[in-house]
Amino acid sequence: MKPTPSPTQTAAMRAEVIGAGLAGCEAAWALANRGAEVTLYEMKPAKKSPAHRYTGFAELVCSNSLKASRVGSAAGMLKEEMRMLGSLVMEAAAHTSVEAGGALAVNRTDFSDYITDKIRSHPRITVNEREVTEFPAENTVIATGPLTSEGFADVIYEKLGKALSFYDAAAPIVTAESIDMSKAFLASRYDKGGADYINCPLSREEYEVFYDALVNAETAPLHEFDDLTVYEGCMPVEVLAKRGADSVRYGCMKPVGLTDPRTGRRPYAAVQLRKENREGTLYNIVGFQTNLKFGEQKRVFGLIPGLENAEFMRYGVMHRNTFLNSPALLDSGFKLKGSANIYFAGQMTGVEGYTESAASGIIAGINLYRALNGQAPLTLPRTCMTGALAAHVSTENADFQPMGANMGILPELGTHIKSKQERYEAIAARGLKDLENALKEV
Repeated sequence: MKPTPSPTQTAAMRAEVIGAGLAGCEAAWALANRGAEVTLYEMKPAKKSPAHRYTGFAELVCSNSLKASRVGSAAGMLKEEMRMLGSLVMEAAAHTSVEAGGALAVNRTDFSDYITDKIRSHPRITVNEREVTEFPAENTVIATGPLTSEGFADVIYEKLGKALSFYDAAAPIVTAESIDMSKAFLASRYDKGGADYINCPLSREEYEVFYDALVNAETAPLHEFDDLTVYEGCMPVEVLAKRGADSVRYGCMKPVGLTDPRTGRRPYAAVQLRKENREGTLYNIVGFQTNLKFGEQKRVFGLIPGLENAEFMRYGVMHRNTFLNSPALLDSGFKLKGSANIYFAGQMTGVEGYTESAASGIIAGINLYRALNGQAPLTLPRTCMTGALAAHVSTENADFQPMGANMGILPELGTHIKSKQERYEAIAARGLKDLENALKEV
């Protein structure tokens, strides 16, 4: 089915957005707030991908965390840039946040509901609930995500050629009342923020029993590919564990910054659980994305002290994620090279993470509007995180892989600062200032 403008849209400046995930909602929001009449296509609720459960827009599938809040971090820097760019996602997060120490985490359903209401009530956005199955001709942002429906994915492949495919995973969610707090304790690492995480400490002996069970547990079958290529940013815990006996103890089970109140010492390993909702009735097991069979999840994760009788409200699941070979296809404004104003946005471009996807949607939406208005595209400085991510997906790279916000993709400072925290703060301040100056010129 080919996307066509709604008959109610009479303004000369019309645009279409395909997909109402984080990137698609941001693109539609950016376009409409600048004066374009937007048709937003979304196949839910009639059709959902294997990983989606909720009917609302901007559904968070993998985790409810948008990562660090501190501006002197890569994730915090990106979020501040998004606020400067008028992000709907950041607005929604501010209204639906839950306690998560130094991170920004949200109530998933409230977050989705907030964005859904804002999009549906916008006078210049018309939502069309149907699956798009033909490649658009012009003036469109494609933001169908790494879980693009098979029909539309085939159309993209046919039009653009080879894409890259990975597996992605989500973590389990358990009820708070089923966690044995006589064995767990409340704290944030290094006491940053409030005591926002439930921590399950493990002794060396307990860790070794758990590790042995984890690496030998039975996984669910995956039919789409013969070879498993994992998504590094959301790696299944059992895959990480098979890299070595200490791999998870230095990863999602690292005990640094925690003190077990029962012993007064740092535990050998620790599992953290983060609030899923503001009421604190649900918690997700941080970093425990998995493809274990459901029965194995209950058995193996039940070996973690405090989770012996955990009640699972959602088991971890694994699904396919697909990314474009963006360096060969997209420019730094997320426009399809040689097209009549066709833009891509979100994780399908090869940006990794919720905020990264949303930020790409903002830029694609702004640049499509500017193209419709006869203006040059917004050129972002490489010193800001959004500009560095845009450069990553548009710069020739034979070994292209998804990339999330990190300080390593930004240009170095001209001066040496020994303290990493102070250096990162200086890099962030430079990037935000450069972005501010760039936005003054458009």
